[in-house]
Amino acid sequence: MRRGYITVFLSLSLTLILSLVFTVIEGARISAIRMKFECVTDIGMNSVLAEYHRELLKQYDLLFVDTSYGGSHPEIANTEAHLRNYMQKNCRPGDRKSLFGGRDFLAMDIGMVEIPEYSVASDDGGAVLKRQITDYMNDYPLGAVLDKLTGNVGLLQGFGIDTKDMDGWRRQYESEIDAIGLPKKETEDGETEEVPLNNPADSVNALRSGGVLNLVLENPSAVSAVKVNLGDYISHRPGRMAGTGLCAEAAEAGGEPNELVFQTYLFEKCGYYGAEMDKSLLKYQMEYILAGKDTDWQNLEQVAKKLLLWREAANMMYLLSDGAKMAEAQALATALTAVMLMPALAEPVKYTILFAWAYVESLQDVKILLGGGRVPIFKTAADWKTGIGCLKNVRGSLTEDSGGNGLNYKEYLQIMVFLQDAGTRTGRAMDIMEMDIRQTPGNARFRLDGCFDAYQAHLEVASRFGYSYEMTRRYGFY
Repeated sequence: MRRGYITVFLSLSLTLILSLVFTVIEGARISAIRMKFECVTDIGMNSVLAEYHRELLKQYDLLFVDTSYGGSHPEIANTEAHLRNYMQKNCRPGDRKSLFGGRDFLAMDIGMVEIPEYSVASDDGGAVLKRQITDYMNDYPLGAVLDKLTGNVGLLQGFGIDTKDMDGWRRQYESEIDAIGLPKKETEDGETEEVPLNNPADSVNALRSGGVLNLVLENPSAVSAVKVNLGDYISHRPGRMAGTGLCAEAAEAGGEPNELVFQTYLFEKCGYYGAEMDKSLLKYQMEYILAGKDTDWQNLEQVAKKLLLWREAANMMYLLSDGAKMAEAQALATALTAVMLMPALAEPVKYTILFAWAYVESLQDVKILLGGGRVPIFKTAADWKTGIGCLKNVRGSLTEDSGGNGLNYKEYLQIMVFLQDAGTRTGRAMDIMEMDIRQTPGNARFRLDGCFDAYQAHLEVASRFGYSYEMTRRYGFY
């Protein structure tokens, strides 16, 4: 009888012990599934970010994941598939059996994988892109560069050089001449005819309707002839992809995008006339950002015209302050036959001569700048290059000069970019990035609006033992 009691007691004890053991094992399984889900999520989401675009990093120091993965159809579903694949492989790597030949202790499978939020480069008018650029430029010595730039901008704007209507100003004096009218004289046939004015400014004004580059470049045929189809690029492309904008974590980590920093970055990464980059499709990239035309020639021409207007305004202001040069213009105007017959013409003719002189000097300035020289915003007598006699032979009087003091071509470009509308500048800068990346192998259809730098994933895992869990995580380059 005593042995029977011992057997029943042992059976009852073993039942309790085994229940405890199995409960502990099942609790360990639940904890292991949760822990492994965390690890698999971390590995998978970081693996997605590890597929950052290599060329974008190499050329522009930007970290973005291309959702087309070298294909022609960028969409976030491709990234969801990549994330699922990475997580599934880490959940059940090769479906290998356990160390002792038994079944998989966790038997996990990835269920739902969704990416409901992600920020693409072009979101918020390019704020996502510029946030990364601001972060990248954090250690760049910007202080002196920005101080000089803002000082030059202030000088230019303070005297209204960037807004003066030179054509309207000049035409006022031409209208005065028309209103006075030219004197008449009697011919040998007894008829009357107007005395020709023979104003040297007229031949100068005839050049205004022509191309600037043909006047200021020694070899215009050497200008790049590259032409692009702007409709292929992001600022002109319809139906752009859009994410959910700059996420709070990225904004907090990288700070607000800074336009001055962005501009400095562009001059570091993009070429311009005289400093072209081998990687570029359009050779004059900063000129494209300013002008937005589809050829290098047109972009350089537009920038040269703007330079010419600025220089003409500044040079005219200098002429009006120089008594000696004003006297030269007065003497030339007075010597004209028509003026001698009608002295009232002297004053407006003098001013048309001054405008023509300022224009010729400005052509000389642009020639110097494109040749690698320097031109100050405001000149002194020592800086002036042309004489009043140049009005008779403009093309032959322009000379090359790579020296001088003042600002160089790049510094004038910096002022132009600073004064440009920020949205236009950003859109065209993204065009340039797409142009350059598409020239590299495997990236013929690259699109910046298909690239993201941060994303939020909603994930689900299920175990064949009846457990399932969900998780939401956000990862990104910040």
